[in-house]
Formats: sequence, C-alpha cells, structure tokens
Amino acid sequence: MIRAERLSRAADDPDWQLVAAARARDEAAIRELVRRMNPRLFRIARGILPTDAEAEEAVQEAYLAAFTRLDSFRGEARFSTWITRITINAARMQVRRPRPEKDQETVTDDLASSADVLAFPGVETAEAGTGRHEVRALLEEALARLPPDLRLPFLLHEAEGQPILAIARDLGLNPITVRTRLFRARRRLRAALEARLRGGFETVFPFDGARCARMADRVVAALRGRGR
Repeated sequence: MIRAERLSRAADDPDWQLVAAARARDEAAIRELVRRMNPRLFRIARGILPTDAEAEEAVQEAYLAAFTRLDSFRGEARFSTWITRITINAARMQVRRPRPEKDQETVTDDLASSADVLAFPGVETAEAGTGRHEVRALLEEALARLPPDLRLPFLLHEAEGQPILAIARDLGLNPITVRTRLFRARRRLRAALEARLRGGFETVFPFDGARCARMADRVVAALRGRGR
C-alpha cells in the first residue's frame, strides 16, 4: 500500500522519469535536471547569499549532494521540493563560513562577470537592451540591499511565483511570518522603483544559456570523479 502511494506521488512529479534515469548516472538525465532546476535554485541561493559567485557555489554543492544521495529520495515530495530544501541548507551553511576579504580588482571582476551573465534572451534593439539591463540592474541592486530573511521570501514569491504556503513549508516558517516578511520587503523597496518595474521580477538573477551548461558540465565531471 505504501509503495503504491509512493508510485502514485512519483507519477505526479514531472521530473520522476529523469530522476529514475539519474539514479543510474545517466548523464543526459542529470544535465536535463540541472537545466530545469537552475533558475529556481540559483534565485533561492541568491536570496540567501550576497553574491552571484557564492550562490552559484551553493547550487553546485546542492546538486552534488542531491545526485550522490538519490537513493535516499523516496518520492514523498516532488524532486524540485527535495532539492530546493538541499539548496537552502547548502546556502545557509555557506553563510556561516568565514569569507576572505576581496581586493578591489576582484570585486570589479565579479561585477563585470555578473553583468555579462544578466543578458536577456531573444533579439532586441541596442537601445531596448540597454534600457532593460539598466532597469534590471536597478531592481537587483534594490533587492540585494534587503536582508536575506526578507529577500528570499520575496524572490520565491515574486520571481518564482510560489504561494505563501509553499514558501512557509520550504523555509520552515509560519505562513503569517511569510506574509509579514513579504509586506516588509515591499515596503522597503522604494515605491517609485517598484512602480517602474512592476511585472519585471521574473527577469532577475537569471541562470541560463552558457552559464547553465557550464553548471551541468561541472556537476557531471564531479560525479565522474567520485567514481560513481
């Protein structure tokens, strides 16, 4: 009976066939799962951590932890929910690690790298592309100034479209607390900026294209190095 219930729940998970293949170390399945999960997991990690580089490192650690422990995934929840919780834990552990101080040159390089990554997909005029980039940069700067306990629920709700109950479950919070933090996050974002950028939250902290492919390459290479 329990096995039948688990099979039923697995069938409701859009990733369950890929997860089954990934258990057998099917590299194509692993790459596809990484591609599907990257945008959500990166935004979650970025909601906790102060830089893109640290968030990317946490996401990679979460993938390695998940793919080397797939046998412990029993299907009680969707794979996306399971790996989301692993990512939250990986990011929170990284917050507690001591950070070496960066010199000015390194900080400048990080900012330049981040700017290269934040390109919109599709074809557009140079003027439109510049305008969209500037708008997103302003929004990301405002969001980055929020404390993590406000930034993460805000990104999950506005960028990922998660309902309050799901956020409360994933973060181990009371739904009322989530509502309060969302209210405080919105209040702390400048009203003029919010009005200008309304509807643009789904574009922040993207993780796709070449960067997404590189993450898949690193995860697969690391798994190979662990001898399967």
